[in-house]
Amino acid sequence: MTTRDDEARASQFALFKSIKFAPLFLTMFLGAFNDNFFKSAMVILITYRLAGMSGVDARILVTLAAGVFILPFVTFSALAGQLADKYERSGLVRKIKIAEIIIMAGAILGFRLGSITILMIVLFMMGAQSAFFGPLKYSILPQHLDKSELIGANGLIETGTFLSILLGTIFGGIFVMRDGGVLIVSLLVIGIAVAGWLASLYIPPTRIIDPFMEFRFNLLRETFALVNNVRPRRDIFLSVIGVSWFYFVGGTFLSQFPTYAKTVIGADEQVATLFLAVFSIGIAAGSLACNGLLKGEVSGRYVPAAALGMAVLSVLLYAASLRPPLPDDAPLIGAWQFVRTLPNIAVLLCLLGISFFGGLYIVPLYAIIQSRSGEDKLASITACTNIMDSLFMVISSLAATGMLTLGMSIPQIFLATAALTVIAAWVIRGAVREVNFHNGSAPHV
Repeated sequence: MTTRDDEARASQFALFKSIKFAPLFLTMFLGAFNDNFFKSAMVILITYRLAGMSGVDARILVTLAAGVFILPFVTFSALAGQLADKYERSGLVRKIKIAEIIIMAGAILGFRLGSITILMIVLFMMGAQSAFFGPLKYSILPQHLDKSELIGANGLIETGTFLSILLGTIFGGIFVMRDGGVLIVSLLVIGIAVAGWLASLYIPPTRIIDPFMEFRFNLLRETFALVNNVRPRRDIFLSVIGVSWFYFVGGTFLSQFPTYAKTVIGADEQVATLFLAVFSIGIAAGSLACNGLLKGEVSGRYVPAAALGMAVLSVLLYAASLRPPLPDDAPLIGAWQFVRTLPNIAVLLCLLGISFFGGLYIVPLYAIIQSRSGEDKLASITACTNIMDSLFMVISSLAATGMLTLGMSIPQIFLATAALTVIAAWVIRGAVREVNFHNGSAPHV
């Protein structure tokens, strides 16, 4: 006779058969896909068509777009945490999905008019609805699932998140520049939003945490309060910082792929897309591998080693990137030419290894936060995580910009990231030591 723990360890994919997980996963997957599908289509359209028509530098607009999407996570996460505690969470998800449909109607108008202003407003609103969805997504899981299922569920969530980012980014760029592509994209963003709303109808109800909560609308003060409230519990706070460090590393690599492919490798946009695909697949594989390694146990024992793995592979990527300078008139190679040489295969293997260890690294941290936070605090702690993630992504962008300004090469940025990740591994080792992950006896926050 098998126990529930044995069943959870046997296959995390059994969660896809559960009404407690599958609708939430599908809602999340479609939402993340739509975010990146729209964002990719918008960036490509601005770069190759709208920027030239408006007379504005495309690089400025694309950089602005990245900030416009991240800003709502900093601005609204505190309010999102309050909403998640005051109201029933599955009902809030459905309202957010209805909002997504309305926002995507605005996207159709922006595409139809070719208006950069409208598209930027829509991008901000999409970031806002994602910011409100984040605390719900992670705080619903521990209400519906057993502790032994959290590692497997978070592995699937992270896998789905990065695969949806990959697919949305690729297809958004492919479709928008085709004949009739703007119409195709317009119809798809609405259709995907509707599908996400339909999936959300099947998410089971959750317990209401604090129905008598009074909203606190000083968002700046509440944002600082969220962080300060988590800080006394060093185990959880260090886990939050650990998650945010993953976004620092991921943001650094993902933002440099296009320029790295062109200026270091001498390759075209196909190879930049290949880097994104390999990185996403690696994170997905690492996320799925967590459940097998930990056998359903919520434990951070592999997290420091995974951080060191990311650092070591980043050093190897630096070594694989040491090549003679490219001639100014050298033609750019495509994906097929790229994969035909061993040094380039080494680059792909390094990226795959970095991202695989990234998946092993982040999934246990999310599960730790969920399992060790009291039910009445989890939504606000998740909101705090969103704020810190956004802050670290901004810092990664500023740090990369600063290093490039100082004359550092992109491989040197990867090397600097490796050195910083070694320090992060030491900090996360402290989090593992703070929490007695082996017996789970520490009190909830």
